[in-house]
Amino acid sequence: MDVPVIAIENVSFSYDGLPVLEDVTFTVTESDFISIVGPNAGGKTTLIKLILGLLKPHKGRITVFGQEPVKARRQIGYMPQHTALDPLFPVNVMDVVLMGRLGNGTFGFYKKNDRDAAYEALREVEMYDLRSRSFSALSGGQQQRVLIARALASEPALLLLDEPTSNVDIAVETELYEILNQLNTKMTIIVVTHDLGFASQYVKRVACVNRRVIIHPTSDITGEMIHQIYGTDVHMVRHDNQIPRRYPSE
Repeated sequence: MDVPVIAIENVSFSYDGLPVLEDVTFTVTESDFISIVGPNAGGKTTLIKLILGLLKPHKGRITVFGQEPVKARRQIGYMPQHTALDPLFPVNVMDVVLMGRLGNGTFGFYKKNDRDAAYEALREVEMYDLRSRSFSALSGGQQQRVLIARALASEPALLLLDEPTSNVDIAVETELYEILNQLNTKMTIIVVTHDLGFASQYVKRVACVNRRVIIHPTSDITGEMIHQIYGTDVHMVRHDNQIPRRYPSE
């Protein structure tokens, strides 16, 4: 039987005694594409950090590719929600993507295979032609592509992205998800998002996180489930035809 990409068993985690995640159990298989949704402070980013090994569960067990998360980090590409890049710092696109190879190079001196991996990552997000452009001169959507390329430069088998489409318009969001959809043919992807209606066109399963985690096939998501996740009525918009639908009062 194949080893799951991620196996989470009875995991709980608290900050200063305040429960954030409780009794979480689920598995992620190879080539899965999962969207993590839920209210603010519901535990989404904490779950990502546990998978990365940046946090340790107070209870339960997590394995990534059959190992402790820390030992599996070289197989994981990660795009955080907030990236601390000074817009005035004179760094170009290639420099940013090569940051994803840190740990492979020696004291900042990158080898040919590091540069080749960075070039390939830029091609995958369709930013190769702008590799010498200043990062600060890019549009918001282009910067997001470059940050995804930085995560891809490590040549991961698992890609974790924390709200990669925040602060971009619908056209750019579509482009980014099309890129992720192509990448999913060769790697497992987990993406944190607030835009469930949009992501549902692409992802295979949805992990609903609000202290506990429940995973559903995308086709099973209903207005009632959304109401239970967020604790209130929300708007779910189908971006393919721009028809707004209000749940759960329909």
